[in-house]
Amino acid sequence: MRHRVHGKKLGRNSGQRAALRRNLTLALFQHGRIQTTRAKADFVRGSAERLITIAKRGLAKAEATNNPMIAVNARRLVASRLYNDRDTVQKLFDEIAPRYKERPGGYTRIYRIDPRKGDNADMVLLELV
Repeated sequence: MRHRVHGKKLGRNSGQRAALRRNLTLALFQHGRIQTTRAKADFVRGSAERLITIAKRGLAKAEATNNPMIAVNARRLVASRLYNDRDTVQKLFDEIAPRYKERPGGYTRIYRIDPRKGDNADMVLLELV
């Protein structure tokens, strides 16, 4: 029974899971869509949506006060979770977050595709809506 067992381990230790989450999230923001297994897509989806929400809220607060410096904290939070990749953080704040300004959530979509040939793993496309 899985009572009170939270999260997915994906057969990795905690450092490897953190690296996997960052790398897949980074790839999703850079390319707009990634092809991965169903378990990894479910694992990454929440963190990617959280980062978009942080960016949205930072931009909204900066716009409401007419002070763009207020979004700096949000940029630093997002950057710390994406290996401080300046290009991706810039893209997230300039292109991705404004696109979802009126959307209350659900920024990603999962499409099932054919299973992987080698081990018959369930494969999906994880993309930004």
